[in-house]
Amino acid sequence: MAELRILSLLASGTEIVAALGLIDQLVGRSHECDFPAEVQKLPVCSRPKIDYQTSSYRIDQQIRTLLKDGLSIYEVDADRLRQLRPDVIVTQTHCEVCAVSDRDVLAALGQWLGQAPRLVSTQPDDLARVWQSMCDVAQACGVPERGAALVQRLQARMGEIERLCHEQAEQPRIACIEWVEPFMAAGNWVPELVHMAGGIDPLGQPGRHSPICSWERLRDADPDLLLVMPCGYDLARTRQELPLLHQQPLWPALRAVQTGRVYLADGSAFFNRPGPRLVETLEILAEILHPALTFGHEGTAWEKV
Repeated sequence: MAELRILSLLASGTEIVAALGLIDQLVGRSHECDFPAEVQKLPVCSRPKIDYQTSSYRIDQQIRTLLKDGLSIYEVDADRLRQLRPDVIVTQTHCEVCAVSDRDVLAALGQWLGQAPRLVSTQPDDLARVWQSMCDVAQACGVPERGAALVQRLQARMGEIERLCHEQAEQPRIACIEWVEPFMAAGNWVPELVHMAGGIDPLGQPGRHSPICSWERLRDADPDLLLVMPCGYDLARTRQELPLLHQQPLWPALRAVQTGRVYLADGSAFFNRPGPRLVETLEILAEILHPALTFGHEGTAWEKV
């Protein structure tokens, strides 16, 4: 098989390429691609147009303003793309907020001379489509059998975790908070993972984008546990969001707050990234929901408040 020049503008796509054993064929990445660590030496081909160092409220306002004006949130470096001469570009159509979209890439390719690279646009709205995205990337890279094998391995691992979780006596109700201000409950693949981990998600809906929720709805649901895992935030940045939660008038009245069952997790690396590490995401949920189960993630991927 002839080697390809692969460029990934999607963090989960980069992880899929690596899991397929093709990391040596990666020639470029997005500004968000950071795992495995060796990809960080690759040329960066995108940048955000907004300030991600400000508050979650201001980030949301910047995003809404750009989208309202029909503008993209990210900028793709067209000149660098031409210099890297990729054969395959991995991107997504799932969410224009979360990562570089195929629209951004197509705009960058508008002045392309010669044969254009093959564009693989994943749409991982739920677990079934996450598995399909892995197969699609593998197919585009000429290794379809590796894609099928990868999916089989991951599903087998998750099936064993699910079995252990459903052997536990408790089925706690857990609300997964994907953004703090405005308050959003995690959707897409997260409710499915909660179910596999032996929990009940009263707010999120499988296969649907994270909805904006009212604090009154959270109060009415009054889950046993709260998991805070904002999109794109690591554990340290998530910790910085706690004062915003404490300022909410209804926060002290929540059962999970009163019983000390509030948890923080690294959303950027695990919950918000629909790639091979969703297996570790399921392990994290298992540890949080069922303290008798341990997979070694506490303290690094999640912590109790």
